This record gives sequence, structure tokens and C-alpha cells, in this order.
Amino acid sequence: MAVKGLVSAIVQFLTDQLQDGDISADSRESLEVAIQCLESAYNVQASDAPANFNLYQVYKNVVDNASPNLGPKATPEQKAEAERLKNEGNLLMKQEKHHEALANYTKAIQLDGYNAVYYCNRAAVHSKLGNHTLAIKDCHTALSIDPTYSKAYGRLGLAYSSLERHKEAKESYEKALAMEPDNESYRNNLHLAEERLAQLGVNQSLHNLTGMDLSALLSNPALMNMARQMLSDPNMQNMMCNLMSGNVEESGRMDVLIEAGQQLAQQMQNANPELIESLRRQMGGNSSENPEPPQKN
Repeated sequence: MAVKGLVSAIVQFLTDQLQDGDISADSRESLEVAIQCLESAYNVQASDAPANFNLYQVYKNVVDNASPNLGPKATPEQKAEAERLKNEGNLLMKQEKHHEALANYTKAIQLDGYNAVYYCNRAAVHSKLGNHTLAIKDCHTALSIDPTYSKAYGRLGLAYSSLERHKEAKESYEKALAMEPDNESYRNNLHLAEERLAQLGVNQSLHNLTGMDLSALLSNPALMNMARQMLSDPNMQNMMCNLMSGNVEESGRMDVLIEAGQQLAQQMQNANPELIESLRRQMGGNSSENPEPPQKN
């Protein structure tokens, strides 16, 4: 029973990841196959997972509370030498001698493993060299020593972004910005992570649409008649003209587009709810819930 409970918790976690939106279409397909294989091999479902048990949260708690093996405390002499090596590493970084800087920071850590700055600086080198997983590890070690180290959160966000893990990047930049509210770099990077997450959500929606029979939809007389009626609406015509004329500033086009989508969805729902229900079933939507138009922020 314990094994089935663990496997069902894994299935639950993978199912949650499918709904997360921060994964590519190919990864989503692989996850679906993995879920089916686990369910078949162990005869379990996600609903079989123990109540109030979150596998990811358990893992995160273990990782967050784990104390890294930082070695013995440094003597005053070792601390002084480690600081010298760190300063030399900083100069090497400015000269873009990344491998030499990496060696210096590593030696500093070997002498004094309880200095968060050394790990954070080494994380910066790892990122420069494309070793983003190692950068993440060093940032977490730095934060285990000093949980208030905003620069470590900032570099953690950069490493996650480089690995296309935008949800974790967003969370890291949020923590960095909470500690340094006036840091424009953190604010800009947070905005970029949020934009990337939104873009991934849109791409996934478009991917879901590829399963629809568009030729059948376009030949549906009820749908085409509804489209003609809506496009004859003066308000809709005016909105579309403004959007395509270039008179709307770039920052306002998204608002106009969202408003047009809201009106379009509402008019379609009011005009022919049965047709909308049929379309939603083709798109894989849940027919028991009413669609809600996107909300403006």
C-alpha cells in the first residue's frame, strides 16, 4: 500500500504539472505518457494519493531544511586568504577570465565554506559558462547561509530563466525585489519572467486548438451566420478598425484586444449557447463550467 500511495502521489504531482502551463508542448506530451504508464503499471489514479499529502511540498521542505556540509569553521588566517582569493576572482571576472575566476572562488570556498558571497560569486561564473544547474546549487547554498541575500535570489532567477524554468525565476525575482524594492534590474527581470509565463500559456492554448477540426467549424452555417452578425455590429467594427489602424499605442493594443475578445465571447454565448458548448467540447473544455472572459489587470 505504501508503494501505491507513493506512486499515486507522483501521478498527482505530474498531473498538477500538466495544469501548470510552464512546460513545452513536447514536455506535456511526455508527461501524459508517463502518467499513463505509471497508472497502468501500478493500477493507481491521482485520486488515490493520501489526503492532504503534497509530494512537491515534502521534497521542498527537505531541501530547504537540509544543512549543506560546509566543512569546518575557518581560522582567521584561512578567512583572510579566502577573502584575498575572492577579491582576485572579482578582478578576473572583470577581465572575463571566467575559468580562472572559478578556480579562485572554489579555493576560497574550500578555505571558508560559511561565506555566502563566495558561493554567490561562483554562481555568477557558472552562469557565464552556461553551467546553470551548478549556479542554482551555489545560490541555494548561499541562501542556506544567508536567507536575506537578495543578490543570490537575483542570480538564482537568472539561472532559472536560462533553463526556461520561468515559474521558479519569477518566484526568485519576487523574493529579490521584496528585499530590494528599488532595484530596477530585479523589477525588469521579474516583468520578463511574467511575460514569458504568459506567452507559454498562450502557446499552450494555441497547441490545444490544433486538435480542432477547423474546416468543419468554418463550414458550420450557424457559426458563420453568428460571425456575420457580430461583424455587422458598429461597436465591434469600430473596435477592430482602431486596433488595425495603428491609432492605438502599443501599450494599449493588448487592452483593446482583450476587450474585443470579451465582447466576442459574451455575444457568442448569448447568441447561441448550444453552439458554444459544442465548440468547447471540441477544444477539450469542461462543459460543466461556464466560460469566463479574461480579466484586465
